[in-house]
Amino acid sequence: MRLSIGVTDFSWPENLAGELVSVATAAEDAGLDTVWVADHLLQADPHSTRDSAMLEAYTALGFLAASTSRIGLGTMVSAVTFRPPALLVKAVTTLDVLSGGRARFGIGTGHHEGEALAMGLPFPPLAERFERMEETVQLALRMWAGDQSAFAGKHYRLDRPIGAPLPVRRPPVLIGGTGEKKTLRMVAKYADACNVFDIPDGGKTVRHKLSVLARHCEDVGRPYAEVEKTISTRLAPGESAAEFAGRCAEFAEWGIDHTVVISAGPWSVAGIETLGKTASLVG
Repeated sequence: MRLSIGVTDFSWPENLAGELVSVATAAEDAGLDTVWVADHLLQADPHSTRDSAMLEAYTALGFLAASTSRIGLGTMVSAVTFRPPALLVKAVTTLDVLSGGRARFGIGTGHHEGEALAMGLPFPPLAERFERMEETVQLALRMWAGDQSAFAGKHYRLDRPIGAPLPVRRPPVLIGGTGEKKTLRMVAKYADACNVFDIPDGGKTVRHKLSVLARHCEDVGRPYAEVEKTISTRLAPGESAAEFAGRCAEFAEWGIDHTVVISAGPWSVAGIETLGKTASLVG
């Protein structure tokens, strides 16, 4: 079981930059897999407030790349309408090159219409956002393979999408969301990882979503085991490493490979240390 942290709340009362680095380096020292950051312009964590601090995701990840040396770096997840696709792919490529191959590419359709209206971002209907996401993933995979041929999709046309420099390694693609007809089929077709949510129903929903993903993998002729199954959950205040390790063991029984942990409020080094102890217990 791999363990990562998701940073969704940046509202440290003092020294935001220093606290962010402390948390990321503590996660690296604890042997965690990845630092994921939320990709929003407005705070969207329900445990925070809309006007609290929110950093732009790829600038923050680039900053953390210079402060760490091993840990993975990615967004959970980037809404496809936030950036033109070539700009998004170039941001991930740049992060990968400058971090020595540590970028992860998390992408989704986006769902915060209020944020889009507040910040002047496009927010087309859901069906169109799915089409744009698929074209963006297709383009990313082509650019990372060094394919500079013209790209002509329904929504995006690029005459010569040059990806130089190429990434150190192709960034793993994580498609966020659990929609059964479109999202999970897109995961089966394109992604290296999916992300499900820790719903308090004893794993019923997670098991069902993974069974749907397995059927989609079979339909497209892909081994189900190739897709990494991640779950997003919270470390509860005061939860011990042993208690959290027990939850991770339960996740593994559901078919989960990788737990992404967020916190109620900004992360503390003490919370990261709890995850480090958990990592030693779950192997």
